Amino acid sequence: MDAPTTTSADNGTSGGGSGWFRPHQQPATPPGGETASPEPAPPALVTPETPPPAEQRVPPQRTAPARAQEASPDAVLIRRTMAEVGPVADKVTSYFYALLFVRHPELRSLFPAAMDTQRDRLLKALLTAAEHIDNTPVLVDYLQNLGRGHRKYGTRPEHYPAVGECLIGALSKYAEHIWDPEFEAAWVRAYTTISQVMIDAAAADERRAPAWWYAEVVAHDLRTPDVAVVTVRPDQPYPFLAGQYTSLETPWWPRIWRHYSFASAPRSDGLLSFHVKAVPAGWVSGALVHRARPGDVLRLGPPAGSMTVDHTTDNGLLCLGGGTGIAPIKALVEDVAEHGERRPVEVFYGARTDVDLYDIDTMLRLQQSHPWLSVRAVIDEQARLQLPDAIRRYGPWNEFDAYVSGPPGMIRKGVDALRDSGIPFERIRHDSVEELVVTGG
Repeated sequence: MDAPTTTSADNGTSGGGSGWFRPHQQPATPPGGETASPEPAPPALVTPETPPPAEQRVPPQRTAPARAQEASPDAVLIRRTMAEVGPVADKVTSYFYALLFVRHPELRSLFPAAMDTQRDRLLKALLTAAEHIDNTPVLVDYLQNLGRGHRKYGTRPEHYPAVGECLIGALSKYAEHIWDPEFEAAWVRAYTTISQVMIDAAAADERRAPAWWYAEVVAHDLRTPDVAVVTVRPDQPYPFLAGQYTSLETPWWPRIWRHYSFASAPRSDGLLSFHVKAVPAGWVSGALVHRARPGDVLRLGPPAGSMTVDHTTDNGLLCLGGGTGIAPIKALVEDVAEHGERRPVEVFYGARTDVDLYDIDTMLRLQQSHPWLSVRAVIDEQARLQLPDAIRRYGPWNEFDAYVSGPPGMIRKGVDALRDSGIPFERIRHDSVEELVVTGG
């Protein structure tokens, strides 16, 4: 469970705080969703030379960062706490889990056997919540997604007090030089808000969707030695939007979930495809690429993400897809095509070598079918420039909305390049870099 924050000046050892953070409402039922194409033209290689049918929740539009304003007293105290414990973050999370599992052993089954990545998930969630403690729209949207996503772990409203009590016990221990009743009260208020938003979001989601979906693998296409396209059939309808992602659990690594983007717009046959690259020490990615076969059954979490097409504007789409990040970009192209729009769509497909352009034929067939689509390959090894650098050679992009998908480093550089090219922040969309860093393989 990667919930952010909570309290106890006794370092969490007495359990005296068990009455804190009581939820105001709870989900009504337990979680658990048992409940022939012409030959494509060669790619336009960029070189360093001169230039579903179901009702769906539409993700909120991104807005520009709010103008700087004076932080609230609670935000000041929370950020001071974070600065104090930052250098010993590993110790904080280790102590938190020790408290949680000793005092509440019944919660151990909610977590994976190996806790290495889970420790980072908790810290990232905590940092994100603290960072946006005064930015209500951003914080609420983040926490609502977190609350919905936690249903797949089996998280219940009654678990939140235990988490809050033990987490603040850990914070008070490692921020002891500054910790006092004022700090504790600030964290109690913050965690009460955080947990209630998550609980309410989970309750609302439970009324319309299962906690997870079972999905049978129906096709496994190994495109390169370490990249596979995995196609699954969910056991019940799975509504999502092109550009979103989900979390996946394999039968070989229970309770370990990883995020993967949908590689197509919603299909009439209900099938879902994912592009998976096996990474070193990647338990889930390695299993999906090298072990999964038709007939295997996976579990899917709920859809998430706001990297979706705004169909209310005529702006063009500038899409940067690096490696398997081409998957959601392809979904966005299909989405534009299905809406019958003729907006210009410029796709830059980045890879280290030409072998890594495993989906270029698919993208070029789409380009042949749609005159408004342009696909350019950016190969590091040949062009000696990276994907973010390539877009600076083209443009102008002031009439485009931008979409960026790929490794975290590429996303950061891509966003910088796009802003340098004149695209405002609110018109640049990408998956959460924090989530990508946390989930690994």
